[in-house]
Amino acid sequence: MQIVETKKELKEALKALRKGHKTVGFIPTMGFLHEGHLSLVRRAKAENDVVVVSIFVNPTQFGPNEDFSSYPRNIAKDCALVELEGCDLVFIPEPSEMYPEPYMTYVDVTGSLTDKLCGSSRPGHFQGVATVVTKLFNLVKPTRAYLGQKDAQQVAIIEQMVSDLDMELEIVPCPIVREADGLALSSRNTYLSESDRQDALVLSRSLIWAKSSIEAGEKNAAVLIEGIKGIINIAESAEIDYVQIVDAKTLESVETLKGTILIALAVKIGKPRLIDNMRIEVK
Repeated sequence: MQIVETKKELKEALKALRKGHKTVGFIPTMGFLHEGHLSLVRRAKAENDVVVVSIFVNPTQFGPNEDFSSYPRNIAKDCALVELEGCDLVFIPEPSEMYPEPYMTYVDVTGSLTDKLCGSSRPGHFQGVATVVTKLFNLVKPTRAYLGQKDAQQVAIIEQMVSDLDMELEIVPCPIVREADGLALSSRNTYLSESDRQDALVLSRSLIWAKSSIEAGEKNAAVLIEGIKGIINIAESAEIDYVQIVDAKTLESVETLKGTILIALAVKIGKPRLIDNMRIEVK
């Protein structure tokens, strides 16, 4: 497995790896990898000739009071993990490599995909995401990019961006990976104290309750949202950012459930802000 730190090194390594028109699977990450990330690497390995992982804590997607400086990092462990999964190339740039001075160009996806859910509480976040992902796609030129469905809004935004900008790659959304007790895997879970870790289970429990309620015939979004909030608020450390039920494609709010819907949550548990979601087909 090769590890490179500069765009020049990346291009040279990829030129050699993709000889013979080989397909390239790409997983963009911010590091501190867990089983969710590794599941993406395994799928990319199964579906492509070459697998590339980027590890870059992107400063442009963090707000002024967010956790950029304290975001968990362990590059050596990350590289060891992806090497065991058969990764061929890891790209680990410095911020100055990705955003050399003077840097003036950003990518904006506008409208319902970015002004709701996390977009309303994290202004500028998705501009940072769209910009760095565009740069990474331009550098790696992957055949397919693999993204975790836990970041459902991010997946929808990147899919739209790829379509709008005529990028020649396939976006492959992959299922959320959870702990045995239901907690969605996240690099930020490391911030949780033991008691907060138990409180965090209300997110997945509320989603399971909502799914059961929908299967029993409930289609009123307001009723479901209130029920979800009630379950989350049982946890003393929980501070709800949002609970919304939206169309899974457009992310527009729905009043009566029909078609493919997304139940999306963002909740602060102790120090970290955690997100979770569930896609459900409603007839």
